[in-house]
Amino acid sequence: VQLQASGGGLVQAGGSLRLSCAASGLSFSRYVMGWFRQAPGEERELVAGINWGGSRTYYTDSVKGRFTISRDNAKNTVSLVMNSLKPEDTAVYYCAARSGTDLGTPKYDYWGQGTLVTVSS
Repeated sequence: VQLQASGGGLVQAGGSLRLSCAASGLSFSRYVMGWFRQAPGEERELVAGINWGGSRTYYTDSVKGRFTISRDNAKNTVSLVMNSLKPEDTAVYYCAARSGTDLGTPKYDYWGQGTLVTVSS
């Protein structure tokens, strides 16, 4: 299984970024997909999750209303659009895949390599 995240970079506070993750080696449409982040010195946290068909989503409280997760099962991709970015959003962002149906659990089966998002004040 490979999960290749891209789209990170440096952005000013208030700006936007779109992260993308290309998946291969798994039956993509059968997996819950999620985005995690880990800031320096912090634990990794689940930011957003989306179910198989894209009809249900989960967001951690700190990003609700600013981030949007979506998926394209035809292209085996999952995206995270991040608006109104804040310096505290600075972290390495990882996409991940898990079997099952729970969107809010941090227990995932497969992980990508991460992409760095830096938000300057």
